[in-house]
Amino acid sequence: PKEVGADRIVNAVAAHEIYRRDVIIIDFGTATTYCAVTEAGNYLGGCICPGVRISSDALFERAAKLPRVELELPKSIICKNTVSSMQAGILYGYIGQVEYIVNKIKKEMVAMGYENPYVIATGGLANLIAKSTDVIDKVDSSLTLEGLRIIYDKIKE
Repeated sequence: PKEVGADRIVNAVAAHEIYRRDVIIIDFGTATTYCAVTEAGNYLGGCICPGVRISSDALFERAAKLPRVELELPKSIICKNTVSSMQAGILYGYIGQVEYIVNKIKKEMVAMGYENPYVIATGGLANLIAKSTDVIDKVDSSLTLEGLRIIYDKIKE
């Protein structure tokens, strides 16, 4: 617990209190974090990846001829110009990462005896990513704030 970030704990508390089931929480922030939480409220762990913006910023800063691009999903992955090619690579690549990691976590949780977990996404790019994949069951943009409120209410009691 001492090594888990406060944001991940807050999200886990909120997901446990609100959803009352086995969950995977994806938080699309500066880093993208994945957390596995059981119906009983046990925090199993998770993984941390560079966030979408950090990845795209690194591409812009380290590749001399590539421009900074808006994070918008192009209609096709086969693109005809540099900007849409970068957008496709960044976002479709990230969607593929999300799908792989969620499926891997689900498989491990089921192997441990947990039910097929419900996948909740939160954070800045949750809606954009969720629209393009079927592995995210719900976008809950207020999950972190709800977690803070829940913890505050528990402390206040």
